[in-house]
Amino acid sequence: MISLIVAHDKNRLIGSNNSLPWYLPNDLSHFKKITTGNIVVMGKNTYESIGKPLSNRINVILTRDNSCKIEGCIVSNSIHKLLQNICVEEEIFIIGGANVYSQFMTIADKLYVTYIDHQFEGDTYFPEYESNFKLIGDEKGMKDDKNPYDYYFREYVRK
Repeated sequence: MISLIVAHDKNRLIGSNNSLPWYLPNDLSHFKKITTGNIVVMGKNTYESIGKPLSNRINVILTRDNSCKIEGCIVSNSIHKLLQNICVEEEIFIIGGANVYSQFMTIADKLYVTYIDHQFEGDTYFPEYESNFKLIGDEKGMKDDKNPYDYYFREYVRK
């Protein structure tokens, strides 16, 4: 099963200058809980913004750079090759960035979306998905001193 996991604002904004425009510790904990023990697939820019492989996960970097080698990660330059080489019975998490999300959107089975009820400034957006996916879960997150925005953990499945 292929799942995309993302946090976005009211306008589907996901990034600003290759980083998150917000800091929500509860969303980071949610991301860790869902993805730990699984395969995570990301683009090279997303990997560079994180700076190291995510612990307790199989990290796959998707890049056009055939010479790219990253210690502790599997590097692939083709979605087709990637899907041939990993077990798709397992849940595979696509974690960004925008280009990688777009490439997997047409074959994704499920979306895990943290919807942040706020409008931020930035330059990178998540593709439209509402017309092809059905909401199956919606949990309001707890706003507090460390998590200053209203947010929702939502799950969608393909219609």
